[in-house]
Amino acid sequence: MTLSTKPKVLKLGDFEFSQARWDELSQIAEVINCESQNRDEFINDLQTKYNDITYIAREYNSVNVTGRFDAEIAQHIPSTVKGICHCTAGYDSIDVEPFSKLGIQISNVTDPVVGPTADVAVFLVLACLRNFFAGHKMLVSGKWPDEKVLECGGVDMGNTPQHKVLGILGMGNIGRAVKNRLKVFGFKKIVYYNRRQLSPELEEGAEYVSQDELLQKSDVIVVVVPLNPNTKHLIDRNAISKMKDGVILVNISRGLVLDEHVVTELVKSGKIGAFGADVFENEPHVSPDLYNLPNVVTLPHMGTHAFDATQDLQEWVIENIECCIKTGKLKTLVAEQKELF
Repeated sequence: MTLSTKPKVLKLGDFEFSQARWDELSQIAEVINCESQNRDEFINDLQTKYNDITYIAREYNSVNVTGRFDAEIAQHIPSTVKGICHCTAGYDSIDVEPFSKLGIQISNVTDPVVGPTADVAVFLVLACLRNFFAGHKMLVSGKWPDEKVLECGGVDMGNTPQHKVLGILGMGNIGRAVKNRLKVFGFKKIVYYNRRQLSPELEEGAEYVSQDELLQKSDVIVVVVPLNPNTKHLIDRNAISKMKDGVILVNISRGLVLDEHVVTELVKSGKIGAFGADVFENEPHVSPDLYNLPNVVTLPHMGTHAFDATQDLQEWVIENIECCIKTGKLKTLVAEQKELF
C-alpha cells in the first residue's frame, strides 16, 4: 500500500503511552498529528489541510482545543471521514446524531475502563463508610497529639459493610465490576437497578429491584449510569428525599448525573451521611463548599489515571481504526449506533 492510497488518521491530543502501536498502524495508514491550536483553527483545517482524512483518533483532553464534536463540527467535517474513535468510555463531549446522519461511525472504549473505574468506587465506598478521609485530614492538621482527643484524634466513628445494604444504580460492565469487588467485604445484601434485569449468571446473588426501591433500601448507593438526556440530574432533590437518612452516596459515572448543588446542601444537613465522587458537574471547577466538607471524599477524575490503564485505552482506539480498515466497521460502536452500521 503506497502512502497516497493509505487511509489517513488524524490524531487529536497526546497518545504518549501507545507509540509502539501507532508505529504498527503506520504500516497500513498515514498517521497525522493535529496542529490546530483552537476550535476555529480546527474547523478551518478540516476544510483545508485535513480535508481528505479517513479517521479521527480523539484523546479525551483534545476537547480543550476542538471543543465538543457537535453539529458545527459535523457541518465542516470532510466527506472522506469514516470513523471517529474516542479514547474513553464516556463520550458526552460528542453529539452522536449529526455524525450518524453523515454515515460516520463513532467508537468509545469499553473493556479497559472497567477495572480501574471500579477500583475507584471501592476506594470511595470504604473511605466514606469508615470516615477515613476525615481521619487523614485530622492527622495532617497536627491535632492528634492533643491529649484530650487521643482516641483516633476525636474523628467520628464510621461503619463496616457487614450490616449494610449496597445499592448499585446501573449494572453494566462497570457496575458488575463494582459488585464483584465490593461483595468480598461482606455487605448484608447487594441490590441493583438496571434498564433490564441481568441473567442469574451475571447477577451472582445480587437482587434486582426498582429504582425507587433501591433508593429506599440502600445504606450505600453507587451511581454507575451513563450520562444521557434521561440521566442528567437523575439524582436530584426528589431522588435523595427517598433515600435513608445518613445514606452514603458515591458517584463514578458523570458529574451531571447528580445535582451537585443539592448534594452539597443535603450533605450539610446530614441527609447524606457521606459523599464520594470522582466526577463533577463543572469539572475541573469544583466548589470548595463541597470538597471542604469533612464527610466528603473527592478525586480529580482519576478513574483511569494509571499508566497501564491509559496505555490500554489508547491502544483500544488503534484497534478500532485497524478493525475498520480491515472490515469496514469500528470494533466498539457507541450505543446509539449499534443498529445503524
